[in-house]
Amino acid sequence: MTLKLTKDNFETEVLKSDKPVLVDFYADWCMPCKMLGPVIEEVAKEVTTGKVGKVNIDNDPGLASKYSVVSIPTLILFKDGKAEKTLVGVRPKQELLNLFK
Repeated sequence: MTLKLTKDNFETEVLKSDKPVLVDFYADWCMPCKMLGPVIEEVAKEVTTGKVGKVNIDNDPGLASKYSVVSIPTLILFKDGKAEKTLVGVRPKQELLNLFK
């Protein structure tokens, strides 16, 4: 299951995590985001070496701005509190799973 990330829990769940965290920046009105949603859920169920979370950019525009999210969906892999890899657009499940290897 994906974590619902907000400005209130982002630091604890992502920046202070001892595991890699894949964060999906999305919006409910975004069609590509809706296409990617089920893939993100599958990845969250299969990953055992990290966590997967989602940030609704309409609810938390400050987080989107802080990480320079200008197009959605944007996926950012955080390791040791730092944004390590950024992917923009719909991606295949295997590519996302490979981020945790």
